[in-house]
Amino acid sequence: MIMKRPNRCLVIAALSTAFLSGCFNTVTETNDTASPSDGVTAEEATPRETIGKKTQNVLDLQKALEDGAVLASTKIEATNPLGQSAAAYRTTVAKVGGMAVSQAIQIRNAQSINDPKPLTYDEFMAEIIRKGESNGISLPMLPYYQEYAWDDDAQELVVVDFPARKEAREQQR
Repeated sequence: MIMKRPNRCLVIAALSTAFLSGCFNTVTETNDTASPSDGVTAEEATPRETIGKKTQNVLDLQKALEDGAVLASTKIEATNPLGQSAAAYRTTVAKVGGMAVSQAIQIRNAQSINDPKPLTYDEFMAEIIRKGESNGISLPMLPYYQEYAWDDDAQELVVVDFPARKEAREQQR
């Protein structure tokens, strides 16, 4: 009888699902208030469910950068297998969300082939995301310290990190 080695991608997917769904979470007490000096609310510093959850929340990149955001890395960097799986999941869902937006923009531009103008943030939200509408785009939920943002200059959806949220979360522990 010949046994096959498990597919590495399947193992990583299973571990990341188990990790992110809470199978390995430990119970910790949290402080419901973040320091007012860091500008981060307790809600922003509280982890949120991500697996199977969707969002239509997209920030304006320039405003997000002014509020302390930095562009998220697309590299998968971790020292342990579970952290690596979680990083792979975050990066993958962000890329899938970006692909959905890119496809919607291509369809929009094809429909107005004579006049495919670049999208401002407000036009992007109204024509592509369609927040609150049933035919709008729902993006995969990101961790509490990341958000989607619209880059007017590059005309693409990007992910930004809010380091202050991570710091506030560490202070809550």
